[in-house]
Amino acid sequence: MKAEILTLLRNSREYVSGQDLCARFGVSRTAVWKAINQLKEEGYEIEALQNKGYILRSYPDILSKNEIASRLGTKWVGKTLYYYEDTDSTNADAMRLGEEGAEHGTLVVANHQNKGRGRRGRVWQSPVGTTISMSFLVKPEIAPGKASMLTLVMALAVAKGIEEACDLSTAIKWPNDILVNGKKVCGILTEMKAEMDYIHGVIIGVGINVNVESFPEELQSMATSLILEKGRKVSRAEVIERVAENFEEYYEKFMETEDLSLLRDLYEERLISKGKAVKVLDPQGEYTGISKGITDTGELVVETQDGKEQQVYAGEVSVRGIYGYV
Repeated sequence: MKAEILTLLRNSREYVSGQDLCARFGVSRTAVWKAINQLKEEGYEIEALQNKGYILRSYPDILSKNEIASRLGTKWVGKTLYYYEDTDSTNADAMRLGEEGAEHGTLVVANHQNKGRGRRGRVWQSPVGTTISMSFLVKPEIAPGKASMLTLVMALAVAKGIEEACDLSTAIKWPNDILVNGKKVCGILTEMKAEMDYIHGVIIGVGINVNVESFPEELQSMATSLILEKGRKVSRAEVIERVAENFEEYYEKFMETEDLSLLRDLYEERLISKGKAVKVLDPQGEYTGISKGITDTGELVVETQDGKEQQVYAGEVSVRGIYGYV
């Protein structure tokens, strides 16, 4: 009930009467009073005025289940929400919950991850209280071979979400690194549990450097955070809200065609390598060329020096700028 009360107070510019809250939730005035006091203890400034009710004057920059739930205006993303102060991996949690029957759209968020993972088994560290660690569980009725495109769908949602929450310009380094001013602020890891012709669940993990104020020297040239780029602290809950809303919209567009044809232009607008020289680090042999964009199924198109177009598939292949990371 606390999340629902917080939603009403957040969305109202006028006082909300205690009687209305009692009627809406079918509880006593004492129950409403207790919920209001609990919210106050969490840092929400709620003014109570006799014969008028309650009004939210300010709210803290915190990450909690109530804070996230009160913000989400989505239809199905995050309607089932799990929040952990500390966990090993939100992807592992979402995978376990999916196996236990969690529904499509389930969102798992953690204030801190102990064993976050990146691509190719790399460890993704997240300092306590400074990053977003979250995973989305979806159950698309598509062929398993199409699920990898959801990584690009999420990349687009994160890029747009950061732009809306922070008023920062973003770019995408194919397939799923989100950049601000040429440096990485977000990584995405997609995992799947499926049979030959049926998907049980797709887990899309998102890690965003939000209020990280410093990085090791070896990462400073290619990693950044939203606070460093914005110059002030950023609300993690608002970023989660915006990403979730955009993911819901873009996921539904993806499912209309089961490919990226409706999202391709939006993705290419942010594709940092488009029209630029890139180096393709393929285990079968490196080569260079000009990035031309992506296909409707998410492959990067690279025009080689002999004028031929190669389609680059994500996986063990990496793409870099000729002179560096981008």
